[in-house]
Amino acid sequence: MRLATFLQYAGDVQATVDQAVALEDAGIDMVFVAEVYGFDAPTVLGFLAARTRHVSIGPGILPIYSRTPALIAQTAAGLDAVSGGRAVLGLGASGPQVVEGWHGVPYDRPLERTREIVDLCRRIWRREVVTNEGLYPLPLPAGQGTGLGKPLKMLTRPVRDRIPVYLAALGEKNVRMTAEIAEGWLPFLFLPDRADRVWGKALADGTARRDPELGPLETVAGGLLAIGDDVAALRDLARPNTALYVGGMGAKGRNFYNDVVRKYGFEAEAERVQELYLAGHKQEAMAALPDELIELTNLIGPEGWVRDRVAAYREAGVTVLNISPVGNDPLGDVRKLKEIVA
Repeated sequence: MRLATFLQYAGDVQATVDQAVALEDAGIDMVFVAEVYGFDAPTVLGFLAARTRHVSIGPGILPIYSRTPALIAQTAAGLDAVSGGRAVLGLGASGPQVVEGWHGVPYDRPLERTREIVDLCRRIWRREVVTNEGLYPLPLPAGQGTGLGKPLKMLTRPVRDRIPVYLAALGEKNVRMTAEIAEGWLPFLFLPDRADRVWGKALADGTARRDPELGPLETVAGGLLAIGDDVAALRDLARPNTALYVGGMGAKGRNFYNDVVRKYGFEAEAERVQELYLAGHKQEAMAALPDELIELTNLIGPEGWVRDRVAAYREAGVTVLNISPVGNDPLGDVRKLKEIVA
């Protein structure tokens, strides 16, 4: 089992990258950089590539609506080049509030778009002369544009002709597609003891259609990390972000994270958190989150307890443990966790 971390997308970039370098030395294997509506991820990742030596690096995630498929492929290939073949490509649909409010494009057909983008990226990395019919016609059909477009292949030679694609997915159809076509899966709020009831069938159905050449699906999941006998109070640090996603990421009926928590068996609690958060009562929403949800989606507790939780993640199919250290000795905790997962 490998270790990963997601860097904070707000704050001082220089300090954040310094932290990533220290985490690499402590044993982190993968570093993801989020992209919301602040700094773009590829710029930070380029800087991160120059400062690190061994870790895999990638966006977590690039929204599929914000770039053309060709640009996504170019960005991943460029990152792979400057990092010496250490790139992964994290992709996801994001959500309608950001896609339509920030990028100004319709949030439509996310599954079809994702599948088509992944296929185009892989063809571009293989330096095929690319033509395409579908949501992204290449070249533009007659009657659109100037009529001067022609089929092209990538001008430069990628370091690798296959860059691992990790998809952020929560819904049943999206998870099924991820298990079918992607190298990796980026779920959120992953509760290993109850994950099978939410995603078990979708994963099995997708895996049944999976190309054996892809190898086993990598699953990246975890939470906050602190190891010790007196760290339980640090679990409350997970409440603001969890409340934001469960309560505030989308309107009622359009919040994927709220749906997942409901499927875990916390239906009434999820509804209450959303009501409070959307009404502006954020502190009350945080307090309304079930203690069990917070406890079991993070790795905060005595070493023996953390060992048991790592075993639960492994049993649930997690191959890359995603952690954010929050204890008094974050690097020491990462080193200790590295020994536990070995």
